[in-house]
Amino acid sequence: MSAASVSSGDRLTLTLFVAAAFHAIAILGLGFELPDMQPADDETLPTMDVTLVHSADEQTPEEADLLAQKDQVGGGEKQSDARPGSPADNPAVQEPGNAPTSTPAAAPPEQSRPQPRRETLTAEESPRSIVRQPQRQPQPEQRDITAAELMERSREYASLSAEIRRLRETLSENPREKYISANTREYKYASYMDAWRSKVERVGNLNYPEEARRQGLSGRLLMDVVLEADGSVTDVKILRSSGNRLLDDAAVRIVRLAAPFPEFPENIREDFDRLHITRTWVFDSEGGGFDTTGGQ
Repeated sequence: MSAASVSSGDRLTLTLFVAAAFHAIAILGLGFELPDMQPADDETLPTMDVTLVHSADEQTPEEADLLAQKDQVGGGEKQSDARPGSPADNPAVQEPGNAPTSTPAAAPPEQSRPQPRRETLTAEESPRSIVRQPQRQPQPEQRDITAAELMERSREYASLSAEIRRLRETLSENPREKYISANTREYKYASYMDAWRSKVERVGNLNYPEEARRQGLSGRLLMDVVLEADGSVTDVKILRSSGNRLLDDAAVRIVRLAAPFPEFPENIREDFDRLHITRTWVFDSEGGGFDTTGGQ
């Protein structure tokens, strides 16, 4: 077989065969032998005992039989060597009774929670207002009025009206009166009397009696003038004459000419119905004047 006739497939097959034969020779031809670890009959291998103890002693033993993680001196009454045991190896005999209560594990501390942010709410006054309806009071039942009741009420009204009329008549017959003079200092009366005096003196000087002037008559008189609340003159009385009828009549005439006077102000009207103004009238023919400024 020529070299040209050998294909690539034949070469691959030959190569695999040679490799397999080489591995078989290597595996079958080579051997391994483990050493004999068994001891001889008269030879004993050294041993080491290690145990774990739960408690330790301050005293260190001179000769230790066993190895442990802590020092512990042996004790007891047994002569033979005994391997120390663990409390877990000798479970205690449980006596009948209540089952032990398991203590719950302590809960892990709660992590501090972030404090919520406080928000301030501002209330604004609403332009609308709530109107509360007033509670309606129960109305009493209305009943029909009989003719006899109407007659009785009419008689009561008539009697009341008559009583009011009698009271008014009594008040008119006995009015509330106040006497004032030049010595009066209470403001509401002194103020009204000053206005009255100004008008009387103005009218008196304009109407001074000519006969008294020609005769040179002079004199003083005390006179009481009674005024109603509307300012009208009710009465004029000469309490002390001047000694001359001409001057007395002239004084009365001046009062009549000056009337009516101002109405009483409210603060006087609510207390009195009449005012008595008592003043001294002075006629001075030599000086040509008239006044009411003198005292009583």
